[in-house]
Amino acid sequence: MSAHPVISREYALELDAKDPLAKFRDRFVITDPNICYLDGNSLGRLPKQTVEIVNNFMVNEWGPEMVDGWSHWIDEAQPTGDLIGRSTLGAAAGQVLACDTTSVNFYQLVGAALHARPDRKTIIIDAANFPTDRYILQGYADRMGLNLITINNEDESLSAHERITPEILEEYLSDDVAFVTLEVIQYRSGARNDIKAITDLVRKYGALTIWDASHAVGAIEMNLDANGVDLAVGCTYKYGNSGPGAPAWLYVSKQMQKELQVPIQGWFAQRDQFEMGPDFEKSPDIRGFQIASPSIIGLRCIQSAFSMIEEAGIGAIAAKCATGTEMMISLYDAWLKDLGFTLNTSRNANERGGHISLIHPEAKRIAAALRKFANVIPDYRVPNSIRVAISPLPTSYVEVWDGFERLRDLVSTRQYEKIQLDGNRVT
Repeated sequence: MSAHPVISREYALELDAKDPLAKFRDRFVITDPNICYLDGNSLGRLPKQTVEIVNNFMVNEWGPEMVDGWSHWIDEAQPTGDLIGRSTLGAAAGQVLACDTTSVNFYQLVGAALHARPDRKTIIIDAANFPTDRYILQGYADRMGLNLITINNEDESLSAHERITPEILEEYLSDDVAFVTLEVIQYRSGARNDIKAITDLVRKYGALTIWDASHAVGAIEMNLDANGVDLAVGCTYKYGNSGPGAPAWLYVSKQMQKELQVPIQGWFAQRDQFEMGPDFEKSPDIRGFQIASPSIIGLRCIQSAFSMIEEAGIGAIAAKCATGTEMMISLYDAWLKDLGFTLNTSRNANERGGHISLIHPEAKRIAAALRKFANVIPDYRVPNSIRVAISPLPTSYVEVWDGFERLRDLVSTRQYEKIQLDGNRVT
């Protein structure tokens, strides 16, 4: 794709006309068609069928069935996990569980990985990783006296766009490393790390790898089984469109399920759950990683949204992410580079996901002004990053084009200088 046609709105309309995923846009609740919603990497739009499915559950299941509903709700986290696995993760059945939050699942798998490598005292993460993951590792390191290595990939002389390559990582590996944890897509920059190359490298040292796929699931192909992944976690409410606070998921490969023991031994993980026995005996399958009762309403939201992803096909979704972010980069080159912006995302489609990061000294005010004055919704991440995304099912190419045009006009006219930040801690 050349830069010239991308800066034509007619070209964006032509892309939409040829887009095999365009039909899915009508399946989402869009109350204001003039909004350019470029924040699907943070919270996806609401599918119309989710409203129907949740209402049907309350009226026709919970209402009349009451507690008897548990006879068929009890194991719903497992088939819902299978749906996530086959539609987005490249994971065969019996390895994905839809449950809890990403943070709880991450805490669980970190504890399990440490228990599986008891003689190893080093754990590795990167400085640009999502805060929850870093904080959880800091907590484990403090309590257990571990050596926590944090790779400084915020240093541009070490890492381009925060990306961790095998060459960067290998300098920190040794026979004392219990596990390495990285994001598939860096939450701030949008950089994509090489799942297979890094997993293979870490395995050479006898360590495990825990991948956080929160900013990747529903946007790119990951092929967890084929890439030999041990452990992974992620959310469902970004490109997954499952709703704010929807249950997350965890992936434990078949090879690892018998070996691992999670620290929170909930009764849903018990082999003979309703025997209520005095001692914990872990279920040998993926249920052995579940803590407690699943959120049935939340699971129905996942089923609604991820069934659309399965219908669309993750290959087609990933292709649209690549085209959409390429268009964003072309518009950056044409319109934003000379307005004080810097691109903090790779130009190589294989090294990015569904969002790009635009750096500007006034990023916080610009992001707020876009919402207030331009009807464009991006998000802001400290210290100076505006993230903009294409969510392939509900977002059109012309929506991206219009959003970038409004961004250009707002900054070139310095309209953002009128903004008064309101102190809202959500950015």
